[in-house]
Amino acid sequence: MPLSVQLGLLLALATAVASLLGFLLKYRGAVASPEIEWRHPLRSSLRLFRSRAYALGMGVAMASWGLHVAALSLAPISLVQTIIAGGLVLLTVLANSLFAHDVTQREWIGVAMTAAGLAFLAATVGNTGDSAHADYDAATLATYVGLLTAAGTAAAIAGWQTQAGTSLVAAAAGLLWGASDISIKALSGSAGDRGIGVFVHPLALVIVLLSFYGLIVSTRSLQRGRAIPVIAITSAAANVTTIAAGPIVFGEPMPAGPAGVTVRLLAFALVVAAAALTPPPRTRDEAIIGT
Repeated sequence: MPLSVQLGLLLALATAVASLLGFLLKYRGAVASPEIEWRHPLRSSLRLFRSRAYALGMGVAMASWGLHVAALSLAPISLVQTIIAGGLVLLTVLANSLFAHDVTQREWIGVAMTAAGLAFLAATVGNTGDSAHADYDAATLATYVGLLTAAGTAAAIAGWQTQAGTSLVAAAAGLLWGASDISIKALSGSAGDRGIGVFVHPLALVIVLLSFYGLIVSTRSLQRGRAIPVIAITSAAANVTTIAAGPIVFGEPMPAGPAGVTVRLLAFALVVAAAALTPPPRTRDEAIIGT
């Protein structure tokens, strides 16, 4: 495995830890702030920065995003997401030990099953460690990113107004961020040739819009549900879609044979079962009291 890929995987590990810390800090600030509004996304988002915890969480999240961009530019997207998916097991530990969340038994089990499912899914991506695998067909990329954006929007609309729809909103944020991450990976492949020109590439605008869109949707889910299941669902949705993009969009090799198919089916079964274990979301007042 080239040194650059190894460095990319180390950056992915740092991304995983920073991402979870940022999530938990944003949750602490979001539940104590006015609810984000669909009709006034920019204004209601800026109000959140009155909370020191949310502002700090955004700072950590931006650092995590920078690490993620660097990791994606150096290593295959499926391997990067494998490391980040494995880091999900730290969620309950960090929430319980550093943020004093009362983590339920169902949440411990659910997060562990989600991480295991994503790890099994990643185990079927084949031998991808020989290069960064950033080549793609523009039509395939546009179709995949477009479908994720449409699905994320539909899920956000369906769950936005109801307490029971919090899981849908959390999944929507993961789909939107997954679409953004895939666009980052595609753009990273031309960074060497374009230099600073990548910042005026059409994909750069797509990345910015999807990142902000995902942030709005994610904040809504954090304000209306328990931290652990909401973060786990968002992370799972983002990781499943980005790992799948490896072979679908970037041509990363896949193993053949019944063993690979069996492991992949087991992976999806674990992720689905983990989602079924997700506790029902709390009301906004209960979320504020519980922090």
